[in-house]
Amino acid sequence: MIKINNDVHFPVADTLFVFALDSEAGTVFDGKNKLITGIGKVNAAIELTKEIHIRKPKLIVNLGSAGSKGFQKGEVVCCTKFIQRDMDVRGLGFKLYETPLSGVPPVLEYGLKMDSLKEGICGSGDSFEMNHSETDYNIVDMEAYPLALIAQQENIPFLCLKYISDDAGSDAADDWSVQVHLASEAFKKILFS
Repeated sequence: MIKINNDVHFPVADTLFVFALDSEAGTVFDGKNKLITGIGKVNAAIELTKEIHIRKPKLIVNLGSAGSKGFQKGEVVCCTKFIQRDMDVRGLGFKLYETPLSGVPPVLEYGLKMDSLKEGICGSGDSFEMNHSETDYNIVDMEAYPLALIAQQENIPFLCLKYISDDAGSDAADDWSVQVHLASEAFKKILFS
């Protein structure tokens, strides 16, 4: 069972574990309903949409690495709010991060909260951020926003856990390449112990 809190549990067999890269999953998720989407918002959206219609999961769990200046390397943070950080159509009178004419607010609030974890706001975009200075979000990734949006639109419970692999600063690429391999063991301790 995947225990979200004292009242909410989901069978592992009905759970879809979604990663951008196989290196984030390690061997911990072998034999489970695992989806590797590839990097970026478009790949994540395409692959999750296809998989939902094949597997019909009762829970979608997005697990992956992320950068943050507000959390420490090695921490796992639960994200329940999401921003599409590269959406900027203010020139046409829309709010920063708002997708024009979508009806979706600039900050998408969707996701289950695990009581034992700190909570974060994830800014997803199609760039590897190495100069994070925004204050609207405190975690940076490249896939979570569309995954959360699709889960919401399909009315499927969504859990997003991010392993902080780097500080989204000048050393982010070097830190990420070392830390990404530690993510699956951290997720194992939270989800399966």
